[in-house]
Amino acid sequence: MADEADRRPIAARNLGITQRIAAALVARGASPNGISLAGMAAGLAAGLCFAATAWLPGAAWVFWLLGAALVQARLMANLLDGMVAIGRGVASPVGELYNEVPDRVSDTAVLVGLGVAAGSVALGLAAALAAMLTAYVRTTARAGGAPSDFCGPMAKQHRMALATALAVWCALAPGAWDGAIPVTVVLVVITLGSVFTAWRRLARAAAALEAKR
Repeated sequence: MADEADRRPIAARNLGITQRIAAALVARGASPNGISLAGMAAGLAAGLCFAATAWLPGAAWVFWLLGAALVQARLMANLLDGMVAIGRGVASPVGELYNEVPDRVSDTAVLVGLGVAAGSVALGLAAALAAMLTAYVRTTARAGGAPSDFCGPMAKQHRMALATALAVWCALAPGAWDGAIPVTVVLVVITLGSVFTAWRRLARAAAALEAKR
């Protein structure tokens, strides 16, 4: 189980409904690692839905909405796994792996799926690599003794909020509009924003480590 300082600050953690869901899962003895895997499955399914908008354009609006819902399900699982771990008072020796690896898989699936939807897998891969860079800098800095830094402007929740808003917009936009254009714009924003976020986290980590000298 992660230390409190290593937990991503999320306002939804304090919502009554979120706490009730977590309490229900704790009462049923739910596995935090199992919840993490369920979140990864939702992320993979979201990526497939986004890709399917290009493969099956006649039903694109359905896949956009389903993908948006699955992205939010992925985020909910990311929120609940830690709450359940704390609620049950359990700590797994491999808990950190279950906390980090499914996130990287989910990010990659969602962003590459958007790349397929935009007609550019390369752009989706670029966004996925940039997103992975933000996590790499955070975990490397923490291993070096700096505090965990979840700052943005393109942290996980920001990337997924953009992906969700984009999916809903593409589902509701007139069919005559070229959906590839907004998807491309969002992927470019995520890529550049993630690179900037990684640089910002690196600079803050260096300052924190220098302050310890």
